[in-house]
Amino acid sequence: MIRTLLPSFLAACLALSPLAAQEAQWRHGSVLLDEPKYPAGFKHFDYVNPNAPKGGLVRLGAQGTFDSFNIVVAGVKGSPEQGIGLVYEALTTSALDQPNSSYGLLAEAFSYPEDYSSVTFRLRPEARWHDGKPVTADDVIFSFEALKTNSPTYAFYYANVTKAERLSDREVKFTFDEKGNRELPQIMGQLIVLPKHWWEGTAPDGRKRDITQTTLEPPLGSGPYRLKSFEPGRTASYERVKDHWGANLNVNVGQNNFDEIRFEYYRDATVLLEAFKGDRIDFRTENSARNWAVGYDFPARQEGRVIREEFPIRASGRMQAFVLNLRRDQFKDQRVRRAFNLAFPFEELNKTIFYGLYERPSSYFYGLDLASSGLPEGKELEILESVRDKVPPAVFTTPYKNPVNDSPEAIRNNLREADRLLKEAGWEVKGGRRVNAKGEVFSVELLGSSPNDERIFLPYADVLKRLGIAATVRTVDDVQETNRTRAFDFDITTGLWPQSSSPGNEQREFWGSQAAQREGSQNLAGIADPAVDALIDRVIFAKDREELVAATKALDRVLLAHDYVVPQWTSLKQRTARWDRYSHPDNMPRYGGAAFPTIWWYDESKAAKTGAPR
Repeated sequence: MIRTLLPSFLAACLALSPLAAQEAQWRHGSVLLDEPKYPAGFKHFDYVNPNAPKGGLVRLGAQGTFDSFNIVVAGVKGSPEQGIGLVYEALTTSALDQPNSSYGLLAEAFSYPEDYSSVTFRLRPEARWHDGKPVTADDVIFSFEALKTNSPTYAFYYANVTKAERLSDREVKFTFDEKGNRELPQIMGQLIVLPKHWWEGTAPDGRKRDITQTTLEPPLGSGPYRLKSFEPGRTASYERVKDHWGANLNVNVGQNNFDEIRFEYYRDATVLLEAFKGDRIDFRTENSARNWAVGYDFPARQEGRVIREEFPIRASGRMQAFVLNLRRDQFKDQRVRRAFNLAFPFEELNKTIFYGLYERPSSYFYGLDLASSGLPEGKELEILESVRDKVPPAVFTTPYKNPVNDSPEAIRNNLREADRLLKEAGWEVKGGRRVNAKGEVFSVELLGSSPNDERIFLPYADVLKRLGIAATVRTVDDVQETNRTRAFDFDITTGLWPQSSSPGNEQREFWGSQAAQREGSQNLAGIADPAVDALIDRVIFAKDREELVAATKALDRVLLAHDYVVPQWTSLKQRTARWDRYSHPDNMPRYGGAAFPTIWWYDESKAAKTGAPR
C-alpha cells in the first residue's frame, strides 16, 4: 500500500446483523489472506504496557519546513504530516505484531461481500470531534470526496471507487468498479476522516474555510492529540486530549502516553544531529551510516545519558535506487540501463562512506519472502508462462544479480561490459565522448536535494565519465526537487519504494502504465509495460497467500530483468538514538520497529538522572 499520513492495512472478523436487504457479516478486524490474531472484545494489543503512565514531553526533529496544516492540498511545502497524523483518525488501525492486520478505530465494524465489490463501515456511536460533535457518515463521504478531488495521489488510490453512499448517520458504503480485488475494502479503511462541519464553517477571522487552500489555522480533529501551539515553519506542539473519546478503546490502550509531542523543524540534516546532541531533540532515527559510525561520540553518550538501540525491520521490504527516466530517449534501451548498473561503485562507497553498514538490494521486495531468487519454478513459473512473449528471455534463464565492483579487476571487467553494451545500443566513443549516430553527446544530470547526496553522486558521475558519458550533479533545495520529480523533469534521481508483506493496489502506482505519465505519481521511471501490468493484476487478485507470493516474485523478476533502476543501498535495521528518559515494553512488537513514540512512555526515574527535556 502507498504511504499516506498513517499507513495501515484493514480488517475483518465475525458477528451477524441485517444490512440493506441481505445478511451482512460484520467484522471487527482482519488480516489479508489470513485470520486476525485478536478476537472480538480483546482487551489490548499484546505488545503494549496497559499500565503505562501518562505524562511528560517528547521532542522530535524534522528536516524541512511547513506552510500548511491542510492535508488535502497536494504539494504543500513540508506539510507537517507527523504531527497532523496525531490529530486525525482513520476508519481502522493496524496491529504491529501481525502484518497486514487491521481493527476498527472510528468504525466499530465493517462488512463486505465475498466478491469484494463493496465495503460498508459502521461508525462507533461514541466517536467525537474535539468540539464534541459526533463523527458521522457525512464526514466520511466528505473526506473521501475532498481527498479524491484535490489530491492526484488519492484520486489514483481511490480510482476504483464508483460510489460513496450514506446508509444512515453511522453507516457508509463504498462501491467498487471491479470484483475480486481483496485490498479495496482495506484501502477504504485507511481513509483519514475530516470534519465536514468545520471545513464548511467560518474561521475566527470571519473567513470562509476552503479545503482546496493552504491554511495555518489549527485543525479540528478526533484523534488523541490536538495542535497546542506552533511557529510557522519552525515548530509545532501537540497536546494529549485528556478526554479523548477513544482513549480506552482496546486498539488505543497503552498508547498515546505523552502529554505533549513537539516537532522541531530544521532545514539541514547536520544541524538536526547537532540539535539532538545539544538536548533539543529527544529521539531520532539515524539514516546516515557515517553519523551512526562516528557521529555519536560525545559526552552524554559516554556517560550513558544517550542510548543507541537498533530495532529489526521485519514488516516491510524496500527498493532504493537511482531511477533512470525512461521518458528520456537515452534510457529507452535496456542495454544502456544495464551499463549504468555495471558502472555503480557500490562496494567502494560502502567501504569508504558507509562504514560497511549497508547491503545492496537485489529485489524490489528486498527483506521479504516475496523477493525472487534463483530460476522461476512451480506457481511462479506458471504465472510467468502467461506473459512469456512479453518479457525478456533472461527471466526464464538467468537469475538476476547486481554487478559486483569489489576489486580493480572486477571494476575493469564491468566497465568493459558496460562499454560493449553501450556500443551495441548505438553509443560509440569519439574524441573521448560517448555519442550516437547523429553525433549527439550522451549527457545526464544526477538530481539530488542534499549536500550529502554529492558524496555518492560525484564518485558515480566520475565512473560514468570514464565511459565517455557527460555526467553532472545538480543539488537543489527540497521544494525544487519535489517539483521536478513530480513533473518528471530529471534524468536520474533517487527513488524509494517501501513494500508491505502483502502488496496490492499500490503496485499500479509504482509501476503501472496508467501512472507512468500522471504527474506526481510514484512511477518515477515511467514504466509502461503490458507484462508488468498483467503481473500487477495477478498480485492484486491473488486468491491465497501461495498465489500472492508467486505472483509477486514473478513481478519482481520481470522488473529486475528490465534494469529500470540502479539499486543503491539499504539496511534491515532501524538505528535509533535517544536521551535516556523514556521506556518501552519488554515485548516489543515483532513487526513494529521502534514504534516510537506510539507505545513508549515518559520514565520519571530515568529523567531524574538524565534531566527533564526543556
